[in-house]
Amino acid sequence: MSAFDFIAAGQQVIVTEQAALDTLKPYINEAFQQACTLILAAKGRVVVMGMGKSGHIGNKIAATLASTGTPAFFVHPAEASHGDLGMITAQDVVIAISNSGEAHEILTILPVIKRMHVKLISITANGNSSLAQFADVSLELGKSEEACPLGLAPTSSTTATLVLGDALAVALLASRGFTAEDFALSHPGGSLGRKLLLRVSDLMHKDDGVPVVNENTLIRDALLEITRKGLGMTAVVNAEGQLIGIYTDGDLRRTLDLEIDIRTTTITSVMNKTPKTIRPQLLAAEAVALMEEKKVNGVIVVDEQRRPVGALNMHDLLKAGVV
Repeated sequence: MSAFDFIAAGQQVIVTEQAALDTLKPYINEAFQQACTLILAAKGRVVVMGMGKSGHIGNKIAATLASTGTPAFFVHPAEASHGDLGMITAQDVVIAISNSGEAHEILTILPVIKRMHVKLISITANGNSSLAQFADVSLELGKSEEACPLGLAPTSSTTATLVLGDALAVALLASRGFTAEDFALSHPGGSLGRKLLLRVSDLMHKDDGVPVVNENTLIRDALLEITRKGLGMTAVVNAEGQLIGIYTDGDLRRTLDLEIDIRTTTITSVMNKTPKTIRPQLLAAEAVALMEEKKVNGVIVVDEQRRPVGALNMHDLLKAGVV
């Protein structure tokens, strides 16, 4: 059995699908502008539908829209004929996907959609198709060669559809002023959500968990506070409760080199007088960046009067999955 050149075959697919995207680019035109305007003006949601491979792509487009600030969901056209049309309201916008523009299951329900006065956006490769002619806005994909050597399996056409859906979602996102924090609100369970939603105040040690000693404390007693709180550091405050320094495990090693008596020397003699601090409202991800930049494993959290209100170390951030 002769060896087949899988590498050449795979690379040819990429070349063919790239050509399909080049064909698509001119179709991001006035009709695209109208589709975006229609969606932005809608008081309801975007309902995406498609059969077969177009349905799979439609599912992904609906998910992308929903996660980027445009409420959307997918309805299977065949199920729509058996009751799921009840999920669509007159305030919604329907995006119907069919490469040929002649999918029977979609054409069957179009009269009902029109009777409900629902706005319709079509995505097809044929601007003269029944679906395109029925639509309020017709988005075309252009004529492209399928990557399948038989010219049968939807490949280039589904890639172009997916990219057009992404273009819609991202254009709408940009026009809405959608922020990274907005994105995180729809992704609270993932690592992205943790990085964009968790703040220092959510993770820091508070109240009795904050290691604090006053400026007259002996080094020996400061070490006891560090041990009790287990964070490898302690804040040092003045009589008004304001932070004036920090003492860490690393500072202890340097103290031992000085050969001083830790039982009679106050902490102010050996503390770091320029400690790195952060505010409670800072994003946890920003705290990570700060600690990595300053090469510290722990920081004291202070309020506007520079009084310690919390303590945070790298282990807390690791445990929360922010790092």
